Amino acid sequence: MSIKALDAVTPADLWREVPLEEEFWEEARERQRRLLKVLIEGALEEEQVELLAAGRYRRVETRRGYRNGFYERDLVTQMGIVTAIRVPRCRWGQGESQVFSRYQRRQAQVDGLIREVFLAGVSTRRVGETLEVVFLAGVSTRRVGETLEVVLGEGVSAQTVSRVARNLDREVQRFHRVALADNVCYLLLDAVSMRIRSATEVRRRLVLCAYAITAMGERRLLDFRLAKSESQVAWEAFLNQLRERGLVGRHLQLVTTDDCPGLHAALDVVYPYVARQRCWVHKLRNVAGKLWRGQQADCLAGARAIYEAPTRREAVRRYWAWARRWRMEVPKAVACLEQDLDDLLAFLACPQAHRKAVRTTNAIERAFREVRRRTRPMTCFTNDASCERIWSATKVSTRDYDSPPVE
Repeated sequence: MSIKALDAVTPADLWREVPLEEEFWEEARERQRRLLKVLIEGALEEEQVELLAAGRYRRVETRRGYRNGFYERDLVTQMGIVTAIRVPRCRWGQGESQVFSRYQRRQAQVDGLIREVFLAGVSTRRVGETLEVVFLAGVSTRRVGETLEVVLGEGVSAQTVSRVARNLDREVQRFHRVALADNVCYLLLDAVSMRIRSATEVRRRLVLCAYAITAMGERRLLDFRLAKSESQVAWEAFLNQLRERGLVGRHLQLVTTDDCPGLHAALDVVYPYVARQRCWVHKLRNVAGKLWRGQQADCLAGARAIYEAPTRREAVRRYWAWARRWRMEVPKAVACLEQDLDDLLAFLACPQAHRKAVRTTNAIERAFREVRRRTRPMTCFTNDASCERIWSATKVSTRDYDSPPVE
């Protein structure tokens, strides 16, 4: 290779020295890791001086121990793997390091990332593959995959993911015990079925859920509990716990539910004086089950017109018009709607701006869809605790309407 004189160098020669984009960023990351290694080793040395009360090669009476060489270890950080970090040792007086703990292999932010990716719906076996490709820093569970910052270059086993995820158990218990503000105006109650592995087989367990809409229009998941069935005992224990945590119901105007008998029996005990709204979505599903396929479109369209009425009087008028049209043809479908008509029209006593949010349990169904999306890669939960970890992450608070309910 010939060496050109400076006055013979052309722009093309200079351009060839510019690295490619991948090479540039890889070199930048490598320099960051080298600098980080220097900073960590410097911090460890300064820490050793403080612990021993003596600098290297210093002879002082206040010395609290003696150096005993060093050992090397790797650390997975936000910038990638920092290898061969020289960790100083001493013969006695060695305390717990403030830089990283004795057996720590990953930075705390990396463990946080593993939890975020797991809660985003990536199975434990695939979390390692994901982290080998990219490292996501500071990204919420709903935005995983939008920001790619640093190549991690470290595989993570399924056992490691499970071990890190177990740290969420404290957050789950805190979520179950936190005090509740008694500012809930509308309460939505429903249950969803989950597959959980037991000692002998995979069984379906129910997750009882309470969703709230507050006076300021915020909606949030109040609590959830695993139960064997939707019995009165299960729902009553669940509602009593909400009451003990602060949800007395002084401002509670309406409770929206499906047609579960156990739930309504429990409400008769815990919140007996609160009006109830029967979910229109569940009821129309029941009505559709009593119709032939060719009848469903016209019949259900007439039933939907009932809850779209501006007033209760108009809704009742529309019901009788609908009933006269279909009673002779599908009497069971009409009877199914008629038996719960008063509970189906309870939402019309609420302000106009709030009716759409409380006439169904769709708000809580959104939480169910979010959990199903996250659990789609899993065939089932390994135990109750793993199910609760996923549910505890579904605590998104959003606004449902602009104006507060009328007192």
